[in-house]
Amino acid sequence: MTAFVKIKALHKSLSLNEKKLADYTLNFAAEIRQLSSQGLADAVSVSQSSVVKFTQKLGYKGYPTFKLAIIDALNEEDTAIQIHGEITLTDDVDALFEKLYLSKVSVLAETKNINDAASFNQALQLIDKAKRILISGVGGSALVCKDFSYKLQKLGKFCIADHDTHAQLANVANFTKEDLVFVISESGETREVKEICLQAKKNKCKIISLTKYGDNPVSIHAEVRLFSVAEQDSVRLSSILARTSQEYVIDMLFIALTQGSAEKRKLLEKTNAVVARLKQR
Repeated sequence: MTAFVKIKALHKSLSLNEKKLADYTLNFAAEIRQLSSQGLADAVSVSQSSVVKFTQKLGYKGYPTFKLAIIDALNEEDTAIQIHGEITLTDDVDALFEKLYLSKVSVLAETKNINDAASFNQALQLIDKAKRILISGVGGSALVCKDFSYKLQKLGKFCIADHDTHAQLANVANFTKEDLVFVISESGETREVKEICLQAKKNKCKIISLTKYGDNPVSIHAEVRLFSVAEQDSVRLSSILARTSQEYVIDMLFIALTQGSAEKRKLLEKTNAVVARLKQR
């Protein structure tokens, strides 16, 4: 995960001084190559200890490690596709195509970088072993939940993805330690999803979360934490990009589960064949 991805993902949870450092880093990253920790502190008008705490909050041992990470991120960015502005009301169709395409490419790349292989593999194991799976989310995330449940059902998994929160709670109330709850929340703060997690913990169910990066009211309950990205706050783009990121994660899980099991591949072939026969009638 690049330093820039970490900063963007954690930005809303930073203190005032940390946000100053974050904004300076994102806007003037190239200048950090020549700055000491004291130099960065002076440039942003904060204390040197604030710089150290900021770098540690991002997961680095100190400023030297942070500075190297920024240099690496700048080198990667030289060849990366950049988003050319937000979509506006005056954009023509060609501009819409270009901006949305570049936005989605950027979000997919950051989603890939923000999730580590170890967590991904652990999620696969929990899904594979689960007797029953409840997939929980509301709003736009509920659409992703339903899609994921369809995919897992094709592999022979018992999945529930009900849009009604009361029904979700009723189902998880009867779950046990052999069952899995997979929660999806773009913000990681959805009250209904948090309640599902609390009930799942009471019943000792395993939990996988798919939320924004970092600790949040939903992810703190999960044994495995996966992350999605919605880089822009634009009303026109944020939910679209969030679903793009969420769908990327669940598609990767589905493909990996299929790839890793001959039995699941046979089940998928069987379900596809049944649907194909219906279409031929």
